[in-house]
Amino acid sequence: MRTKAAILAAATAIFAEKGFGGARVDDIAARASINKRMLYHYFGDKEALYKAVLESTYVGIRSAEAELKLADRDPEEAMRQLTSFTWDYFIEHPEFLSLLNTENLMRGKYVRASRRIIALHSPMIALIRDTLQEGVKAGKFRPGIDPVELYISIAALGFFYLSNRWTLSAIFRRNLATPAELTRRGAHIVDVVMGYLRPVD
Repeated sequence: MRTKAAILAAATAIFAEKGFGGARVDDIAARASINKRMLYHYFGDKEALYKAVLESTYVGIRSAEAELKLADRDPEEAMRQLTSFTWDYFIEHPEFLSLLNTENLMRGKYVRASRRIIALHSPMIALIRDTLQEGVKAGKFRPGIDPVELYISIAALGFFYLSNRWTLSAIFRRNLATPAELTRRGAHIVDVVMGYLRPVD
């Protein structure tokens, strides 16, 4: 299993660095310190390996979200935690954003083909829906919020900033990649999301 994990880790790094088209099986095998036969033995081919990398990447974020135990928290605290967590996870796992960019360039071809990835999202959306309903009952959230739209917005507020921070830094002549700027952006995202959730007077 250590060999399989080493291949997966090496493939994740190579696909994140070079995309699907630029990644070579020879490079992945070399980084994993194995021969190509072992790679083919465990994963079959490049496409199957890439799909395994995507699935592992999504399992990683969904598993980390589950550790938050949002169902046990006050609705407001739960949404703050989820929003902060998403931002922090993006910062700590740049390979996740790179792989998302790669997959979107291919129009979601391999995500669509993975039942595992699709199934992973249902529990999270159900949890957000339940949290929103609890918040409405408590008078803390406004009704009618779509949990899918909300989750997309939480992700987008962080994803766009991080994916474009170099061009944005150049345009606005402000280094948006410093720790202080990243902390400020994280707080801003939480404020935006929580402001959207509040009941309308």
